[in-house]
Amino acid sequence: MTAQARSEVASVRDQVSEAEWQLRVDLAALYRLVAMHGWDDFLFTHLSARIPGPEHHFLLNPLGLMFEEVTASSLVKVDLDGKKVMPSPYEINAAGFTIHSAVHAAREDVCCVMHLHPDDGVAVSAQEAGLMPLSQHAMQCGEIAYHDYEGVALDLDERERIVRDLGDRQFMLLRNHGTLTVGPSICSAWMAMFYLERACTMQVRALGTAVNMPPQGSAEKAAMQSQALFNGTIDALAWPALLRKLDRIDPSYRD
Repeated sequence: MTAQARSEVASVRDQVSEAEWQLRVDLAALYRLVAMHGWDDFLFTHLSARIPGPEHHFLLNPLGLMFEEVTASSLVKVDLDGKKVMPSPYEINAAGFTIHSAVHAAREDVCCVMHLHPDDGVAVSAQEAGLMPLSQHAMQCGEIAYHDYEGVALDLDERERIVRDLGDRQFMLLRNHGTLTVGPSICSAWMAMFYLERACTMQVRALGTAVNMPPQGSAEKAAMQSQALFNGTIDALAWPALLRKLDRIDPSYRD
C-alpha cells in the first residue's frame, strides 16, 4: 500500500464489532488474492461481504485504491441504498453497488459476492456455448447461471434481472462482461471463483483443438462430489493457508 493511501485511512478496529473486524480482514485479504492472481481490472471490479446483523450493511472496496492497497480499515461500509453508514474518505463503484446490492438483498444465504473481468472469464462469457464440461474444474462447478449484457451496470432496475438469472446458484457468467460467484463465506466465494476462472482458462486453451467430451452423467457426478469445495466445509483448511501465504508476502491487508 502506498504511503499516501495508508496515511488517508485511520484504523477503524476500535469502532466496529469483533465480527465485523474479522470480516474486514478477510475481505481485504480477498482483494489481495485477486490482485496476486492478476484478476483485478485496474479499479473497476469489486468484491463485497455482508456484515452479520439485520441492517443489511455490507463492505465494498474504496474506489481509487488498487486491490493490492486495500486494507481492513479502508473498506467502505454501505447500506442497500448505497449510502455510507460509516465515515470514509472514499466513495464506492456505482456499478459495483448495483450488482452487489441486488444479490445481498435477495440472498440471505450469501455472505460474499465476487465480480471480476478476467480475460479468460470474459472470453468464455462471450462464447455462445458458455462454460462447457471440458475439464474436471468446469464439471465441479455444476450448474452455471447466465445474465445477458445490458450495458454498464448503473441502472438499479437491472437488479431484479440479475437476481432472477442467478436464482439459488453460486456461479454466474455475465455475458460479454465477466464472472460472478457467491458463497456463505468469503473463502467459499473465493473457492468458487478460483475453480470458475481455472475452468475458463482451460476451455480457452482447449478450444484451439478438437476436444473430448466427458461420458454422459460424469459432469453431474463431479459436481455432486465437489460440493464441499464451495459450501464452506473446506474453509478451515483453505482459508488459513491462503492467509499465511499473504502474510509472507505483505501483511498490511490486516491494518
